[in-house]
Amino acid sequence: MQDDPKTLVSTEWLAAHLKDPDLRILDASMPPVGSGPEAAGTAKAAFDAEHIPGARFFDIDDVSDQRSDLPHMAPPVEKFMSRLRAMGVGDGHQVVIYDWQGLFSAARVWWLFRLMGQTNVAVLDGGLPKWKAEGRAVEDLPPVIRDRHMTVRVQNHLVRDATQVSSASKLRDHEIIDARAAPRFRGEAPEPREGLRAGHIPSSKNVPFGTVLNADGTLKEAADLRAVFAQAGVDMNKPAITTCGSGVTAAILCLALERLGKTDYSLYDGSWVEWGAFPTLPIATGEN
Repeated sequence: MQDDPKTLVSTEWLAAHLKDPDLRILDASMPPVGSGPEAAGTAKAAFDAEHIPGARFFDIDDVSDQRSDLPHMAPPVEKFMSRLRAMGVGDGHQVVIYDWQGLFSAARVWWLFRLMGQTNVAVLDGGLPKWKAEGRAVEDLPPVIRDRHMTVRVQNHLVRDATQVSSASKLRDHEIIDARAAPRFRGEAPEPREGLRAGHIPSSKNVPFGTVLNADGTLKEAADLRAVFAQAGVDMNKPAITTCGSGVTAAILCLALERLGKTDYSLYDGSWVEWGAFPTLPIATGEN
């Protein structure tokens, strides 16, 4: 895996740069989907118990648009700026994001930084599990925070809403790529959130996020990634819109596409938690 501080870095890269003064490490772990309110503080508690030295905790549910009924939607610019300033993250910093599952919610925060015009940001390949498996240091100390201003320039082309996705579905001028597990995509398994219909957006293709990962939670190499998208029937010449249950694992597909040099992608922020809840939006079942 080739290290790229704008997309993905290895544990070796992070260990070599751990003491860089302008490095900022974020733990973006989140509780499992459908785990209920009792799990709300588990990610923060796990962070407090152990984290990569110098890391700060990024609460995905807090740094979101809480005016929306949908979970962890992209926050207003002002909220993103204020929360990151409180974490001591700003202009001139190299940001590395990880999570406790290997490569899961960290990609969502990577995409969010990209949405806000920040490009010096990478996901830690393999996350905390790989870091610990290699015997690298963890600590339970709170980070030392110093304010740093962040300049934000929203990249609206990186996000799509239900109207735009509906148009893309009808016109078939984009590839809509669904990161959910195949049984959910086909409508054979119930959704983890109550009240949602089963199935997928018409004309979308299924690339379960696990298929772009290795067994150790690292992202597959470029040739293998291309094979995964090709097997799903994805036309890489079309612009892509990624989607999933609530906009988290869709970002893993965004990261994979970016690693392949494909930049004409966007993420459907509402994803199935929005689409599946509205009876007027069409759904399909079965295979693509």
